[in-house]
Amino acid sequence: MQDVKAHRLEGRVAVVTGGASGIGLAASRRLAAEGARVVIGDLTVEQGEAVAAELDGLFVKTDVTQEDQVANLFDEAKRVYGSVDIAFNNAGISPADDASILDTGIDAWRKVQEVNLTSVFYCCKHALGHMREQGRGSIINTASFVAVMGAATSQISYSASKGGVLSMSRELGVQFAREGIRVNALCPGPVNTPLLKELFAKDPVQAQRRLVHVPMGRFAEPEELAAAVAFLASDDSSFITANTFLVDGGLSGAYVTPE
Repeated sequence: MQDVKAHRLEGRVAVVTGGASGIGLAASRRLAAEGARVVIGDLTVEQGEAVAAELDGLFVKTDVTQEDQVANLFDEAKRVYGSVDIAFNNAGISPADDASILDTGIDAWRKVQEVNLTSVFYCCKHALGHMREQGRGSIINTASFVAVMGAATSQISYSASKGGVLSMSRELGVQFAREGIRVNALCPGPVNTPLLKELFAKDPVQAQRRLVHVPMGRFAEPEELAAAVAFLASDDSSFITANTFLVDGGLSGAYVTPE
């Protein structure tokens, strides 16, 4: 586990969807390192149980496209640990059959929307039920840099879904601010995760096409996104809500990048 000196999340309960790999795994470890009790919601049972055991947390098998399973995830967190203080709604997909609008079929479109956008709707709805009772909470929804700018390589449904996540997060942040609940959209640039490695291993030209736009000249590491999640979950971000929180190595701020 990462050596973290801050203990900003002692006594808090964090629910993380997609917590068995990638950004979700890194975030789960970081939140636990800062003192939170972590509840992992994921479809991958073996990995999810292993992560929960590593963090002395809880795993709940969850298909985030099914509202009853999402409700159960948050209810279990409350039942076992007594509260729902943090929701990192992070589960998502980026399948190969989601490409240009000229090539993407309606089934591919709908699948991505269900996993990436509708699931966040469910997660926010059921996290808010508990947080409103408590009068406090922090919701962090994973959007993307493509929610604020066009992608170099088109994934039409993915981009649309992340734009929806950003807009929904903004609206919820405004709506529930006076109830002590903050809602922010985490917008990563390209991140060095298994999903990205698999995608770019198939097409190194596409990988370079994306990398050339990042002023820092590299992809983010999952732990760098996890640090942003911990900040947004903590009281260090107590006056931040309805925010587009970009962690993208300068990508969204660049017109051109140096050679």
